[in-house]
Amino acid sequence: MNLVAACLGLFGIAFAAATILPLQSEATLLGLIYTGKFSIPLLVAVASLGNTLGAVVNWWMGRQVERFRGRRWFPASDRALAKARAWYARYGRWTLLLSWLPLGGDALTVAAGVMREPLLSFVLFVAIAKTGRYVVLVLAALQVFG
Repeated sequence: MNLVAACLGLFGIAFAAATILPLQSEATLLGLIYTGKFSIPLLVAVASLGNTLGAVVNWWMGRQVERFRGRRWFPASDRALAKARAWYARYGRWTLLLSWLPLGGDALTVAAGVMREPLLSFVLFVAIAKTGRYVVLVLAALQVFG
């Protein structure tokens, strides 16, 4: 596998994993790292960029919530969205630091759109959270598996 194909595949999976699709990008990231063929910082950057941009899709859907709510593919149930809205109303943009969570993280990114969080601050907080998750994951994996 060449670098371009690896990066495009990782980006695509990380992007999709942050949206409505039930995917996990962590296994792909670790698999590419364990090949030993690619730069770890580059892979973390590609995964982080893809995952952050995927979250922007959720933010946009949140801004369009009244048009999309109730559709099967919408990433947050009414219950999850109500809970995320309550968290967001109480803690504001700081909740986006939890956007990396496998359960509820996507709902927080949708809630940020619903609550009209400005795109720039949204991207900043989500990028910190998602990049931090990948860095911790990689450091832990390297510590365990060398």
